[in-house]
This record gives sequence, C-alpha cells and structure tokens, in this order.
Amino acid sequence: MAEIGIKTAQVRAGRAVGQIHVYDGLGKGKSQAALGVVLRSLGLGMADPQAARVLLLQFLKGSERDYAEDAAIAALRKGFPHLIDQVRTGRAEFFDAEHTTPFDRQEAQRGWDVAKGAMASGLYSVVVLDEINPVLDLRLLPTEQVVRDLKHKPAYLEVICTGRGAPPELVDIANLHSEMRPHEHPNAALYGVSGIEIYTGAGKGKSTSALGRSLKAIGTGISRDLSHRVLIMQWLKGGTGYTEDAAIAALQRGYPHVVDHQRCGRDAIVWRGQQQEIDYIEAERGWEIAQAAIASGLYKTIILDELNPTVDLDLLPVEPICQALLRKPKDTEVIITGRCLHPPAYFDLASVHSEMVCHKHYAEHGVDLKRGVDF
Repeated sequence: MAEIGIKTAQVRAGRAVGQIHVYDGLGKGKSQAALGVVLRSLGLGMADPQAARVLLLQFLKGSERDYAEDAAIAALRKGFPHLIDQVRTGRAEFFDAEHTTPFDRQEAQRGWDVAKGAMASGLYSVVVLDEINPVLDLRLLPTEQVVRDLKHKPAYLEVICTGRGAPPELVDIANLHSEMRPHEHPNAALYGVSGIEIYTGAGKGKSTSALGRSLKAIGTGISRDLSHRVLIMQWLKGGTGYTEDAAIAALQRGYPHVVDHQRCGRDAIVWRGQQQEIDYIEAERGWEIAQAAIASGLYKTIILDELNPTVDLDLLPVEPICQALLRKPKDTEVIITGRCLHPPAYFDLASVHSEMVCHKHYAEHGVDLKRGVDF
C-alpha cells in the first residue's frame, strides 16, 4: 500500500447518482457509520437546505426501549432542525427466527411502506434503513420485494442499509458493501485500561463511525445535563473543503463549548517512502494537542482520526501513544481510526476493535465520490 494518505476534498468533483450502501458484520460501527454519513449530509444541507434531507428509518427498535444511538439522533435533530426525520418500527426486545410473530411482520411491512413512500416522495437525499439486514434475515419482509423496490429508487437517492446478516440478494445490488469484522484483544483487561475503540481496515466506515460516535457523546452529555466535551483531532487532512467541517461547525454553534476540532497535515497525499519534513512536523503538532487533551481529563470523548496511517507512515513513534493511552482518565473514551499495514502496539489496549473489510466499493468501478456522503 504505497498511497495511504488522505486526499483533500477540494480536488473531488462529486457525483449526482446515488448509491446503495450495505454495512453488515458482527463488529461494532454499522449504525455509527450510517449516523456519520447523516452528519456529513446534514452539514452540507446547512449551507444548502435543498441539498440534504435525511430519513432515518429504524427497524427492530420499538419505542419502549432506549438505544445507544438515541442520544446521537436527539443531538442531530436539535442541531439540524427540519433536515432529519426519524421513524421507528418493531418490538422493543430481542428475538430470533423461531420467535417471530405476526406483529413483527406487520411492523416490518409498515416500516417498508414508509421507506417506499420516502423514496417516491422526492423529499430526501439520503434514506437510512437501519437494521433492515436482520429484518430480511429473519424473513419478516420478502427479500425479493425489497430488492425490487430498491432497484427502482430515484437515481439521485443514497440508501444506507445496516445490520447483521445482509442477504446475498441485497449485497448483489449494492454498490458498496463494507463488513465490520470484530477483533478481540484478551490482554486489554490486563493493562487496566478501558474505553479505547479502534476502527481500521480498507473498507468504508472508519471516520464515519467516529463521527457517529462523537454525536453519541454529545447527545449523551445533553441528555444528562452534563458538559460532555468532545475533541475531534484529524491527521493527514490538511487544506479545506471537507464537509464534516460544516457539520462540526454547525454542532459547535448549536452546542457552544462542547466540540473542539483540530486538523494537521499537508494539503496532499503522503506517499510511503516520500515523506517530507513538514509531514513529521505536522504529525507531531497534532500529537502534542492530542496528548495534552488526553491527559487533561477535560474531554470525555476524543476522536483521533487517521492516527493509524500516521503511525504506519512512521510520522509518529508508537511508544508515547501507548503511554498516553495507558495513563488516560478512566472516564475519557478514545476512538482511533484509519487503515494500516502493520497494527501498532496500542491495538492491544482496545476494548473495541472493528475492522472494516471492503467487499465492494463503487469507487473501484470509476464512480466519483460524493460530497456529504464519502467526504
């Protein structure tokens, strides 16, 4: 892997045709990735309300229970009024294929009727079908019906399908298929540290999962009337033009003194074997900020976006990172993202490690990336 850096958004033309995304697998990050795409899309919509309106349709998530992403969705709806709609369907308890009921099938069909209406309405630029994959796996909806309807979606519409057990028929029509594969680090508990999450791999969903995770942190703090501060530190992302900037700025306006955002790096790809002195300087500058933030206890959630490739390119040494993570306050959660060829030593400290495995990506077929969805 020679090209491991992150190209600035300014050079990307974008695309007009919407794609079908499938996030599945046993690892963490599926719904978070969907929320990250929502955040990016809504950030774009703050500048142009016609550009992004989102429907978040959640299957198998009855209203009687609280879910991990509820706080994130509440933060989104408060920060982006009139740009996001949410619909829930299903029972509020876990069940398997042997314990489905007529009510479960009715609720699944009700949800799919909402989805079809949303796709036909022309009101939305993004429709998230959260947990549609297990709905199909449980046979609560006919897969052929869902596949047929998705094939006839409006050309511009982005559709994001999440959950374990995506059926082959859905994967076949998907333009992107990213599997979240879990990795266990049994020695993590021996180090006496918790609250470290790592999202890596060649598939899509790493930074978007981190964005979704930051939303959850903000929403959790708001729901508990706490000052749950978040730092988003990004490496290898110099320059301007990233749509998460607009989203983060909007969150900062909506929630003053909650979100801090720092970026370092050149406005160019960093090639392995062709690192420049400025790359080392910028990487170290970013780490000094991150290290101070981790030690301070001021932040409850710290996103270290693209730290993995920064270390993999030898722009930062591993040992100071390990020591900082070992000494972090217990109530500070650290989320680390980015692909890498050689997993660094701090991976052994992770309580959550989800590898995004790329099975299919539309970029491999010459399809342009889209502002607000891919970057």
